Amino acid sequence: MNGIIASSSVTSWGSMILIYAVLIGAMWFFLMRPQKKEQKRITAMLSTMEVGDTALTTSGFYGVIIDITEEDVIVEFGNNKNCRIPMQKSAIAQIEKPNAE
Repeated sequence: MNGIIASSSVTSWGSMILIYAVLIGAMWFFLMRPQKKEQKRITAMLSTMEVGDTALTTSGFYGVIIDITEEDVIVEFGNNKNCRIPMQKSAIAQIEKPNAE
């Protein structure tokens, strides 16, 4: 009788571990994978950024990129050419090429 109880207990633990493994795999697939895909898209966008492109910042301002360094960009806002703000590349949410339609 003890052998039957022990084997069902082992089967119960094995199925519980399998269920947890499936749940962790599903969480990775639905949470981590899209986040990594988005990070790759942002990295690709920032690597193709050029002087003269229009940038949309994370705060919602549109401006033209006038200088690019390793970690920062200088963005010019408005028509009067007096508002030039240095900012980190991570503050740019979207890039629009001037010749794109």
